[in-house]
Amino acid sequence: MLKIKHILLLVCIAGCFAACKKTDVGEVYDPLPQFKADTTAIRAYVKANNIPVLKNEQYGVFYQIILPGSGNVQYTLNTAISVDYEGKVMNGGVFDSSKGVTKSFTLGNLIPGWQIGLPYIQKGGKIRLFIPSYYGYGEVARSAPESTIPANSVLDFTITLNDVIQ
Repeated sequence: MLKIKHILLLVCIAGCFAACKKTDVGEVYDPLPQFKADTTAIRAYVKANNIPVLKNEQYGVFYQIILPGSGNVQYTLNTAISVDYEGKVMNGGVFDSSKGVTKSFTLGNLIPGWQIGLPYIQKGGKIRLFIPSYYGYGEVARSAPESTIPANSVLDFTITLNDVIQ
């Protein structure tokens, strides 16, 4: 009887180990290939849709200044902003929108793509940002108010900057 209990215990332990997800210790996410794929996808999308964009050479965020706005705000991570916006997955649907209701944020609490792109405009300005996944939500899928954002998604935001408070 004792032998049967030991065998049963051994089988349970082996089952627990078999159920565990095995990860390769040397396997580390490398964002560079994804970043290159995102950049290629953005270039193809803007070319196919005849969207005139510029590229932030330091970070690789693409942007289209629709309206520059006015002022001379020097942005910091503590800069408070009020915006109307719409966020889409490039080649996809809307995942979030202010729906015409102004939303307020602190720049430092937003995704890096916004932190990189918004300083290109001033109060009253409007910008469209094409954000590689690395500067958006990265390799993790996210729930959003209007849909799910798949992992490694290039984001397409149109943002109107209503106010800037330093």
